[in-house]
Amino acid sequence: MRYEIIGPLADRFAEVLTAEALEFLVALDSEFAARRVALLDTRRARRARYATGQLPDFLPETAHIRADPAWRVAPPAPGLVDRRVEITGPTDRKMTVNALNSGARVWLADFEDATAPTWDNVIGGQLSLIDALDRRIDFTDARGKRYALGAELATIVVRPRGWHLVEKGIAVDGRPVSASLVDFGLYLFHCARRQLDAGAGPYFYLPKLETHREARLWNDVFVFAQHYLGLPVGTIRATTLIETITAAFEMEEILYELREHSAGLNAGRWDYIFSVIKNFGQWPDFVLPDRSEVTMTVPFMRAYTELLVRTCHKRGAHAIGGMAAFIPSRDPAVNETALTRVRADKQREADGGFDGSWVAHPGLVGVCRDVFDAVLGDRPHQLDRSREDVQVTTADLLAVDKTPGQVTAAGLRSNVAVALRYVDAWLGGTGAVALWNLMEDAATAEIARCQVWQWVHHGTPLADGGCVTGDLVRSILTEELAALVEGRDGDGRERAEAAARIIEDTALGEDLPAFFTTDAYARHLGPSHRSGA
Repeated sequence: MRYEIIGPLADRFAEVLTAEALEFLVALDSEFAARRVALLDTRRARRARYATGQLPDFLPETAHIRADPAWRVAPPAPGLVDRRVEITGPTDRKMTVNALNSGARVWLADFEDATAPTWDNVIGGQLSLIDALDRRIDFTDARGKRYALGAELATIVVRPRGWHLVEKGIAVDGRPVSASLVDFGLYLFHCARRQLDAGAGPYFYLPKLETHREARLWNDVFVFAQHYLGLPVGTIRATTLIETITAAFEMEEILYELREHSAGLNAGRWDYIFSVIKNFGQWPDFVLPDRSEVTMTVPFMRAYTELLVRTCHKRGAHAIGGMAAFIPSRDPAVNETALTRVRADKQREADGGFDGSWVAHPGLVGVCRDVFDAVLGDRPHQLDRSREDVQVTTADLLAVDKTPGQVTAAGLRSNVAVALRYVDAWLGGTGAVALWNLMEDAATAEIARCQVWQWVHHGTPLADGGCVTGDLVRSILTEELAALVEGRDGDGRERAEAAARIIEDTALGEDLPAFFTTDAYARHLGPSHRSGA
């Protein structure tokens, strides 16, 4: 089997794209590519069934796994025992230094929702991780500000891209390789020994899983990779994001499939909302109000997070809470209001039994840490809280129609504005975008896009009068595009116009595409010329 590097070999990229590392990717592709494609076909068939009115449920064929009280996941690995604060962000050099120095216990080094998958970002991110582990990432930016690693660093946990994505920069037998295997494989090949030497290990976050069979595929990848590289089974640890409605019904089975390698589950709140709309948005009972109204206290979200904590602690696994996306502002009044909400959100999680939670900005690390410190004290976690008081049914997980709130003109405009500006930034190579004091990533942009489609599809009434129509959305999109391109010319204007076309194509068509990123990546991002083999 033959590999080819499609992307240009920029400075130091050869340090990542070594012959040995590429042969490892070829081995992973050879072993698992067909299973990945089959599972993606199963995803599409499942979504088609939901379009006919079928709904998910707990699986009868795996009831014996849920009923067996004996099995547990592996004990926490070094560096993952205390996870009370985790910070997320892309793997550019500035974020790498800031995240590792932030005071958080864990850094989620994100190749997925917070990274636009340009070739430079994909391979440059791998270099950032290697350099961080070798402590040679110190640099001075164009303004003269110096960035250097401190003494106490967060544990690195890498989130590869999801199974649905490919990497155009590397081809095997003329076809792109799974982006999941590229991100995972390059990091494991170069950094597993470095991490072990540092007293930790190669740790991962697994995104967008829909079923325990997809978790089984990851587990088999781990076993194969450890054998290939001479690592003991169990060296790799992975936390699975429960960020799809289908995975919520298979949490125990997902932990079971990964039990030798599992580091717990995370409540990926934004993608979870996106998944609900994507799978059931054509049905009127699943129409959601403005995004700002869909908080973690609404019934269907509360049910999913409480079940997650109970499931994790039943099996000895960490339960990690969701993202606080607020970006500290220079406006004291804005900060006071937002930080009060962040503190209340983290308090709810800590009181509910979560062992830690996520923030998107170093300025929120202290808020999250203070809340969990008050609940945990000197304990590293609260795995002893079994939450046997929690009883969650299928109806509870699907109680979307009990979500209070309204669809407003401001909420509609916000969705269009956020989606347009995020896609514009994504096409420009930025995957984590600060907009109106919130850190937006691909997941939040997907919520915005899918809500627009859902409201148009149902002709949803607006609380202000009128209803949502395709023409209304196009009018708003035109206005927002005009504001975005003001002062731009050339490539900047063309990029914004391309972003507007992507929003129109993926939010206003008859059918709702599963992801905006797949087609947008194929058309706009990634290397387009061959420069090496």
